[in-house]
Amino acid sequence: MEDKRILVIAGPTAVGKTEYAIEAAKAFNGEIVSCDSMQLYKYMDIGSAKPTPEEREQAVHHLIDFIDPREDFSVARYQKLARDAINDIMSRGRLPIISGGTGLYLNSILYEMDFSFVSGDNALRDQLNELAESEGQDALHGILRELDPAAAERIHPNNTKKIIRAIERLKAGEGELRPFNDGISENKDYNPLMVCLTRDRDELYRRINERVDILIERGLVDEVRSLTGMGLTSDDISMKGIGYKEIIDYLNGETSLEEAVERIKKNTRHYAKRQLTWFRRYDTMYPFNLSAYLNDIEAKRGLAEWLEKRL
Repeated sequence: MEDKRILVIAGPTAVGKTEYAIEAAKAFNGEIVSCDSMQLYKYMDIGSAKPTPEEREQAVHHLIDFIDPREDFSVARYQKLARDAINDIMSRGRLPIISGGTGLYLNSILYEMDFSFVSGDNALRDQLNELAESEGQDALHGILRELDPAAAERIHPNNTKKIIRAIERLKAGEGELRPFNDGISENKDYNPLMVCLTRDRDELYRRINERVDILIERGLVDEVRSLTGMGLTSDDISMKGIGYKEIIDYLNGETSLEEAVERIKKNTRHYAKRQLTWFRRYDTMYPFNLSAYLNDIEAKRGLAEWLEKRL
């Protein structure tokens, strides 16, 4: 294993990243650094599909279950914590394995991102970026349209950065945009080997639907009820994740449980599609289709052989 090498195991929700990252950690003397914007929160075990205690016993996990959901958390803070964890793992001669599906967090590891903000509101920018990733660019453009219809007419719905800058300016009451550096450069501290786990669409969507049913059976409603009892509301960034916001609507009497569950499934399927689009942007991200194998045992063997040749 060459110096500065890190392994990235990305992919859409419910594809099986945790399971395959653990296998890679066992095979290649690795430790896992979570790249998931929900799994870092305490008390949010079910809805975030956090690795179970049994899974965490099989491999060392970092950046899981350590932030209070009532606490503000920024991508800039994640970047520092993730890089500190990666450097610590490397210093001990082990392989850092970045595992998760939050593209913005992965970018903060791989690139020298500029965290200077127009309005200085870290939480606002993170909220807008996560909205764009989870709900899509149309939802973000809709916010701008409500605040300034004329600006929405001028700015293309796909220009996420410009939309966010405009919303920040409007929220801050500023008349003009301050200079902002759109350019980002690669982080030369690491040499990433990146693989995106995929499955055929029908299989992935079936797994998503089944997982949502399992989360409900495991007590997602009670988990969200407990979190709201701590004072958390749909206004908190931590509660805007898919699964939490829909159950809050149910608890508030705005929808039935059945409707909430169907919305979770639908929103998760849409999110998985956006995740795959995000990961395709990386030129060096190798797509590894798990559906091409007879079963997960064969797929794990195939991935291990692929990694063995490159690590």
